Amino acid sequence: MAKKVKAIVKLQAPGGQATPAKGIGPALGPHGASSADFCKQFNDKTKDQPGMILPVVITIYQDRSFSFIVKTPPAAVLIKKELGLDKGSSVPHKEKVGKLTKDQLKKIAEIKMPDLNANDVDAAMNIVAGTARSMGVEIAE
Repeated sequence: MAKKVKAIVKLQAPGGQATPAKGIGPALGPHGASSADFCKQFNDKTKDQPGMILPVVITIYQDRSFSFIVKTPPAAVLIKKELGLDKGSSVPHKEKVGKLTKDQLKKIAEIKMPDLNANDVDAAMNIVAGTARSMGVEIAE
């Protein structure tokens, strides 16, 4: 028989560096799941992406056990990493903070593909390009 789901918690944590303190303990604690166990498993699973902010969906069961799925990093995080930016533009339509080439855009779109509602890489590239524009990043033609 399948376990009964008690709660589903969505949060973002740094790959390989999650600690029970920063938001994870308070998010899991009320549902009875062990934040220390989660952090240990999450850090083992994401040790190849140190510091990268990763969305994670945690399913907590009635017996206090849990399972989780790690998603791809947000497009904005990947764009900032690709261009070496600290943050996007505060006035995206006036101040540009960088320029993505088509190759960089395709690389980010291919990383994001599993989590995007897109049928092919071109559609994924359009989605990522929209995020880039909203951050004040231009797309090279």
